[in-house]
Amino acid sequence: MKSTLSKITAVGLGLGLLAQPALAAPVAEAAAAIPNPGNNAWMMTATILVLLMIIPGLTLFYGGLTRSKNMLSTMTQIGATACLAMLVWVMWGYSLAFGDTSYEGTLGSFISGGSYFLAGTDMSSTAATFTDEVISKYVFISFQMTFAAITAALILGSTAERMKFSAVMMFVPIWLTIVYFPIAHMVWAGDGLLFAAGALDFAGGTVVHINAGVSGLVLAYLLGKRRGYPQEPMPPHSLTLTMVGTGLLWVGWFGFNAGSALEADGSAGLAMINTFVATAAGALTWMVVERLAGHKGSALGFCSGVIAGLVAVTPAAGNAGPFGAILLGILSSIVCYFAVSKLKAKFGFDDSLDAFGIHGVGGIVGAIGTGVVYQAFLGGPAGEDAASIGAQLLIQIEGVLVTIAWAGIGTLIAGYVVKLTVGLRVDEETEVDGLDIAEHGERAYN
Repeated sequence: MKSTLSKITAVGLGLGLLAQPALAAPVAEAAAAIPNPGNNAWMMTATILVLLMIIPGLTLFYGGLTRSKNMLSTMTQIGATACLAMLVWVMWGYSLAFGDTSYEGTLGSFISGGSYFLAGTDMSSTAATFTDEVISKYVFISFQMTFAAITAALILGSTAERMKFSAVMMFVPIWLTIVYFPIAHMVWAGDGLLFAAGALDFAGGTVVHINAGVSGLVLAYLLGKRRGYPQEPMPPHSLTLTMVGTGLLWVGWFGFNAGSALEADGSAGLAMINTFVATAAGALTWMVVERLAGHKGSALGFCSGVIAGLVAVTPAAGNAGPFGAILLGILSSIVCYFAVSKLKAKFGFDDSLDAFGIHGVGGIVGAIGTGVVYQAFLGGPAGEDAASIGAQLLIQIEGVLVTIAWAGIGTLIAGYVVKLTVGLRVDEETEVDGLDIAEHGERAYN
């Protein structure tokens, strides 16, 4: 079952096994099975590793990149966003993305239904993996919950230092409902639009990174530039904390990528080594490009390269050999460097912490590049009956374009709803004083 799926669909989260009609019989049999303890333990560990990526990983990474007067605000927004996303996920998000009811026709290509508030799920409920094994359904739901949480939090890198806390709290559930849940269904559910088309996305190049990056860019345009940008220098206040956050993100990313195999098997091992080597290649490449551009190889460049490599390998983690993963890490780092240093200035948008420049652009590079590194001649797992490189590239490009369009339009709708109700941006006095003290009554440093 696993080898067949890997040749025609996304070799990732196994979500189609919950909804795909052709696999109804194996799932029915699996319902009475007992979860494999080893796989279950691994998936519980992977879920906690993804949580580590958010708190404290992303909070420290983004917090260190802001000015000191906005550090606590940035960290609090990320933490509160993750918590809100978790609650929304169990109330209706899981149902819309991967619920037990498959709608007929077009609607089923975009959302699922049923099982709101996890109705009908208990300790004995199981979710199928790629083989005849099963894992606890609660574990599977929890694993997917962390993906929704970190995707929403990543957007805040584009809006840092000027978006109201109340606006963030209103935006998140609207955005998750109309943007994230449908895209997750399209890419990973068995009857999803892009899953059925054969798009390859092992762990979230489209669902997480392109989605968050494009959404962040749209919100940045709606918010406008930070006061004084780009005339005034706005350097990171603590690259030390950003470096610590980078390390935590890299460690947590093994749960993100290797966990997407849903089993402690060879596919997880492949995703693991790819997450090592693509990231290493990305980190060193960014520093080399800095030197070639006439600058010193910097700590910020190292951190940026780490994230660029991680983002690019995410859709390819189980869809590439180590050599292909290295190529993706190198290419993503080069493209993201120029997106951050040139593209942002050329188009004049204020993507505060480069969520679009690294996650959006790196996600595009990784998603399209997966169509190439998947091929056997580069060490990928493509079988004899896999789509040709040209056909697979067209499918990957389709997935990228659909994700960009859906995320862009959905974020525009959600952003305007918030703007016309509670407002998106803090007032000028709050921005000058810093959001820490004005919005939360605290300071990061005395």
